[in-house]
Order: sequence, then structure tokens, then C-alpha cells
Amino acid sequence: MGAAGVGKTALIKRFLQDSFDPKHRRTVEELHSKEYEVAGVKVTINIMDTSGSYSFPAMRKLSIQNGDAFALVYSVDDPESLEAVKRLREEILEVKEDKFTPIVVVGNKKDRMQERRVSADDVLVKVELDWNNCFLEASAKENENVMEVFKELLQQANLPSRLSPALRRRRETFPKDMNLRPPMNKTNSCSVS
Repeated sequence: MGAAGVGKTALIKRFLQDSFDPKHRRTVEELHSKEYEVAGVKVTINIMDTSGSYSFPAMRKLSIQNGDAFALVYSVDDPESLEAVKRLREEILEVKEDKFTPIVVVGNKKDRMQERRVSADDVLVKVELDWNNCFLEASAKENENVMEVFKELLQQANLPSRLSPALRRRRETFPKDMNLRPPMNKTNSCSVS
């Protein structure tokens, strides 16, 4: 999640397809799914690529409600995009009602050193000390720290031991008597917004 034009789609495409398109295309909302094996367990990762325009607050709230972990992305050359991250974080904590929700704040476009207008040190102090969240700078263009962003999200989501809230709720509704339980065929899952 993040403001328009910060490179959310570029980070996702670099992670999933190892490709980079320099042209900005507006995203309304796109869901990407990929299966991975984590510690011997098959896990389906659902990545929701959200719109940066936020003209649909109900869609944003639904993305937050359904998400297990969040990458909040700003651009190092756009201080206003960092303000959007602050607002999004507050909204996530309010909707999730959990101050321990997995969040990674990502300063994207690290390759734009000449245009930098946001200090990495200032953000690091705010995010890691004040908010107790993880902070990484990345460059989708240069493929720098992209894999680390998603690894950190998955680590914070504590996969595979922590399953998606929907699957957890489904399991809680099963009868306690093991003989009455239906077989579990669903793979573990995690939704990242």
C-alpha cells in the first residue's frame, strides 16, 4: 500500500517476475498469487496490489481487513508519499485492532540519489524506534532489497505456523472431536497488501 507512483507494482513485478517496466500505469486493484514451499510446507502467497489514489475507501478497508501483512511503500524522492504511509499505518492499526500487525515500511526508488528528499536515517528512527516496525530501502529498478522486503513480511507473518485469519477461523469452527472433523485440503495462505 502507498501513494500513487511510488513503485508498488514495480516491486511486486520484480519480486514475482524479476522484471521492471519504467512506465507508470495506474492500478485499481490486482491480486497476484504464487505458491511457495516454506520449511517444507506448501504456502500460497496472495499479494494485493492496491491503488494509490484511494478514491475507494471501502476497497482499502477491505484490503486491510483481509491482509495478514503489509508493505507500506513511499518514494525517497516524495516526502508527501511518506505522509501517506503514516496515515495508512494508523488506518491499519485501527482496522486490525492489533499493534503487532506485520508491517514493513519500504522506501522505494533508492536508486534516485540525486532526487532524494526523504532522509533514510529519519525514517529509520521513526519506523523502528517509534513504531516498532521494520524499515528497508529498496529499488525495484535495480532489484535492490526487493527479495528482502518480501522475506521480512513472511518472517513477520510467522509462516507457516501462523495461517491466514480466514483459515484460522475456519479451523476454529471444526468440532473438537477429531473423528468428526472433515479432511483439510486447503493449503496454508498469507495475504500481503
